[in-house]
Amino acid sequence: MNSESMATTTTKRKPVFVKVDQLKPGTNGHTLTVKVVSSKPVKTVSNRGGRSSVLTARPSRIAECVVGDETGTIIFTARNEQVDLMNAGASLTLRNAKIDMFKGSMRLAVDRWGRIEATEPANFEVKEDNNLSLVEYELVNVVEE
Repeated sequence: MNSESMATTTTKRKPVFVKVDQLKPGTNGHTLTVKVVSSKPVKTVSNRGGRSSVLTARPSRIAECVVGDETGTIIFTARNEQVDLMNAGASLTLRNAKIDMFKGSMRLAVDRWGRIEATEPANFEVKEDNNLSLVEYELVNVVEE
């Protein structure tokens, strides 16, 4: 292998930004810019008795936030310190976001492999009448003959 081909394999890929209406169930690795429409805390889960672990030492906070862009909205599940970034009107870049399924509908989430960054105010109006989390999906097993 020559040095030119090795250099191309180590360079970082530029993120491909997607729009909310392109999100599909069971997909991950999405990078998108969204505005927060609303945020409401769901619950605080305290220590479960009997477990002594660093992870369960402090309660975890969860909030369901409606985020979106000019193509539609989706419910984003914010956890712990992510909740602090989810202020209505804030513009955020979600990196390596994934789609989780909750009761048959899509939820957007960013786990420890992803990142949420505050960004300069986005210049789009959120299309609030196209909420992808309101679409119910059903798992269908396809039998090939």
